[in-house]
Amino acid sequence: MPLQNRVTPSGDIIATPHRGLFTGNRGIIHDPATKTLLNKRWSTPAWITCVCEFRGWRRKVMGGRSWTELFFLDEATAFAAGHRPCFFCRRDDANRFRSAWEQGNGVAKVLARDIDAVLHRERLDRGRKRLHPLPMPLNELPDGAMVQAGDASYLIAQGRPLRWSPAGYREVECAIEHAMLLTPPSTLRALGAGYRPVLHPSVSQ
Repeated sequence: MPLQNRVTPSGDIIATPHRGLFTGNRGIIHDPATKTLLNKRWSTPAWITCVCEFRGWRRKVMGGRSWTELFFLDEATAFAAGHRPCFFCRRDDANRFRSAWEQGNGVAKVLARDIDAVLHRERLDRGRKRLHPLPMPLNELPDGAMVQAGDASYLIAQGRPLRWSPAGYREVECAIEHAMLLTPPSTLRALGAGYRPVLHPSVSQ
């Protein structure tokens, strides 16, 4: 039976057999004895996205009193949920993200904790996922942005929406109406400034 450790674009954590391209964490939010989540869904404002393999290190998922391993379909999903690249295992990506974040948001010399503080305000609304108005038409959003319409989440890739699922993306047959932005606005501006997130292979299928 799969563990409850897969993150959706809306930030929920579900159980699914599909692992995804990235791991990451929000601190310690599980009980290692039962390998189940606690009632809280984060214990630190540093929500990070990590590579699944690093220096040959191996971890037993939810096996100890350490950070809770979460998994994401791809980097766009992690961004939508409110995570950012890890400065330890993904230093080059994290520095590129910080540079684009600074450019897009008109700031300079920010630290990781500065980005975390902004993201924490943008991703949560009294403990629930914060949705934002679209700052531009749907087809003008940068690649990697994600939106919510009804109960469904959609990735924007080359101006077209693709519906998210734990297994990957699929084409949309009808127009998307009343969409709200899932990706935090400051991250959206980083995408607009040139950061290119890693997308699941189903995007190009």
